[in-house]
Amino acid sequence: MVKKLSDDARAALLPGLPAWTLDAARDGIARSFRFKDFVEAFGFMSRVALLAEKADHHPEWSNVWNRVDILLTTHDAGGLSQRDIDLAKAIDAL
Repeated sequence: MVKKLSDDARAALLPGLPAWTLDAARDGIARSFRFKDFVEAFGFMSRVALLAEKADHHPEWSNVWNRVDILLTTHDAGGLSQRDIDLAKAIDAL
């Protein structure tokens, strides 16, 4: 069972993800990415999809032309978990 992060854990971990913002309404973290065009955006989404599948943790996301918006939250935990932090770090490494 995946556990929701405590307030102390969030305070310690979120500074390590400065490009991500806390989405309080969804109890998750969000980030918007911009690319040169649709092909680059779609290629990025394909790489994220491979990471997500390997981690068995799938983002909520949308794509409009050159923009990809990602929200990470763990439904099984009822909010932000270590799985979200780990996937955000892996996405940032792309």
